Amino acid sequence: MINVTVWNEFRQEREDDKVKAVYPDGIHECIAGFLRENQSFSVRTATLDQPEHGLTNEILDSTDVLVWWGHQHHSAVSDELTEKISARVSKGMGFIPLHSSHYSKPFIKLMGTSCSLKWRERDVEHLWVVSPGHPIVQGIDDCIKLEDEEMYGEFFDIPTPDELIFIGGFGGGEVFRSGCLWERGNGKVFYFQPGHETYPIYYMPQIQQIISNAVNYLAQK
Repeated sequence: MINVTVWNEFRQEREDDKVKAVYPDGIHECIAGFLRENQSFSVRTATLDQPEHGLTNEILDSTDVLVWWGHQHHSAVSDELTEKISARVSKGMGFIPLHSSHYSKPFIKLMGTSCSLKWRERDVEHLWVVSPGHPIVQGIDDCIKLEDEEMYGEFFDIPTPDELIFIGGFGGGEVFRSGCLWERGNGKVFYFQPGHETYPIYYMPQIQQIISNAVNYLAQK
C-alpha cells in the first residue's frame, strides 16, 4: 500500500466563486478522489489552515508521496515545515508539486533556485511526451491538448532536470519544461505544470493518469 497525502492551501476555493465553481470541495479533494480509485493507494488530505498545516510529524513520517498544490499563500507555510519536508524527501519520500507550486517553499528549498518563470493568464497548451517509455507516461498519448490553461514559459529557473518527461507548447509560441524529475537524496521530486485553479484540468483522465503514474513511480525505492 502506498500512503499518499494531498496538500492544498484550500483558501481560493472558499473565497473566490470562480474557483469554487470548478472545485467546490477543493482541488485537494478532486485529486484525492481520483487517486482513491487506485486500490494500491491509501490517500488522505491536508490543508494550510489546519494545525501544523495538516502535516504533523506522524503524518509526514508515514507519507510515501506528498502531492502539493499552492498558489497565493506560499509565504504562510512555515519554515519549520519546509525543512521537515526537505528532510523527508532526502530520506525517501516522493514530492509532486503541481502548477503554481513552483513557487512553494518546499520546492524552492529542494531546487536551490528561484524557480521563477514567465506567465500569462490564458492560452491553449499542447503537452508533449519527450520521454516515451518512462513509467510516468504509461498509457498516455504522445500529445495532450489543453484547451484552456495558464501559460507558463521559459526561462524556468530550475536546476537541469535529471529527466525531462514533458514539454508544453503554447499558442503564443512559448515552450516550457512542463514535467521534470529530480533525485534528492533517497527521494524523488516530480514537478508537473498543468492545473490552473479556474480550469477543470484535474478532471481530465489523461492528467489524472499522469499524476497516478507519478505517485506509483515516486513511491518505488
